Amino acid sequence: MIAPGFVEDALDCLRQQGMDVRPVLAAAGLPEALHDPVSAEAYGRLWLAMAAASGDEFFGLGARPMRPGSFALLCHAVLHAGTLERALHRSLKFLRVVLDDPHGQLSVTDGQAQVMLTDGGVARSAFAYRTFWLVLMGVACWLIGRRIPLYRVDFACPPPERRADYRLFFGAPVRFHQPASRLIFDAAYLKLPTIRSEAALESFLKGAPGNLLLRYRHDAGPAAAVRELLREMPPADWPLFGDVALRLRIPPATLRRRLRAAGQSYATMKDEIRNAQAQHLLRETGLDVAGIAAELGFTEPSAFHRAFRKWTGQSPGAFRRALDDRPGAGG
Repeated sequence: MIAPGFVEDALDCLRQQGMDVRPVLAAAGLPEALHDPVSAEAYGRLWLAMAAASGDEFFGLGARPMRPGSFALLCHAVLHAGTLERALHRSLKFLRVVLDDPHGQLSVTDGQAQVMLTDGGVARSAFAYRTFWLVLMGVACWLIGRRIPLYRVDFACPPPERRADYRLFFGAPVRFHQPASRLIFDAAYLKLPTIRSEAALESFLKGAPGNLLLRYRHDAGPAAAVRELLREMPPADWPLFGDVALRLRIPPATLRRRLRAAGQSYATMKDEIRNAQAQHLLRETGLDVAGIAAELGFTEPSAFHRAFRKWTGQSPGAFRRALDDRPGAGG
């Protein structure tokens, strides 16, 4: 659930532009007087309604508008980045183009990854920086299929009055009045592979932006439980969907509905995990394609070829050759 203060923060962006927020609230299915937390789905509807009303997916918080459709283009730009590190670099470059300011830079020092924002010397509101982190890290967490725990979050602005929800939202120490806005996490996450497919992106965008909040804040719920179950056993032993629901003690129809609400399906999750495992085996082992196909539970190497091409746009052999052609590969 999203604190009502965050809803007011968003609506204030429109009020400061002289816009009437009542039609936006109505479009999102929210009452004019809001006192209770709202669901991530409801907040997502509000986000879309505000973007449509203002022509800006960043709510007027950037140096220039982030035109509707920019978020979807960002996701397409980073989908096949290969690793989280490359995905973050691409994301930051994209956001620099569409927003100008604030813009961020990724660096690594002593095993810690840091994204630091630069903002033309003018500190924006805490909500502006929170929205930037939400877009950047929400997409990042979705790409690798897991939450990225944060070490610390700094804001180059004063704290909002009576708003403990800012400190609770990130699940990490939060500091205000800092020289720069930044977030810090373990650099080991940068090497994780991006595991999403075109089909998964289509499903993700249907649930965005509400699902950004779910993926950024936690890696929990039925989708995480299904992934954990699949990772615990070889793909050849993966159970049917009904058996998964039985193990989780959730009626199949309910589990299917909850996965769909999170932008997921059992088939796409199996594909994502197989894709990640296939890339790992191609990158880190000397197994031939037939051996990898068997490891992943494919009955024939040709079936693995077709699946891998669907996931990545290239054959397993081409993927491995591209690794060998990297500067410094092979020592």
